[in-house]
Amino acid sequence: MEKDKVIEAFSAIAQPTRMDAFKLIVMHEPDGIAAGEVSRILDVPQNTMSTHLAILSRAGLISSERQSRSIIYRANFENLREAINFLLKDCCAGHPDICAPLLADIVPCCPPKENFNA
Repeated sequence: MEKDKVIEAFSAIAQPTRMDAFKLIVMHEPDGIAAGEVSRILDVPQNTMSTHLAILSRAGLISSERQSRSIIYRANFENLREAINFLLKDCCAGHPDICAPLLADIVPCCPPKENFNA
């Protein structure tokens, strides 16, 4: 990911309502969440939320899909991963042990599901 796209992605979530909206959308993966529901949960007028969602979408952090009369938003984990990787690419000047605590904090957020078929 290019530096300008990383700056755009982090700028998009550098605003409280957009950060809350993005976190809410991430919490509703993999099904996504309707724009109206995001607006209702965060108690933000729909036209204002529409603007915030458009900024997150232009930054590549979320995508939308029309389902009947609703627009469903989903997180774009690939672009989020690329932005984070951009920051960590040359982590600690070749001393991965310094980055170990950071990586350890990231991993527990999404533990893999156990395979019960084994």
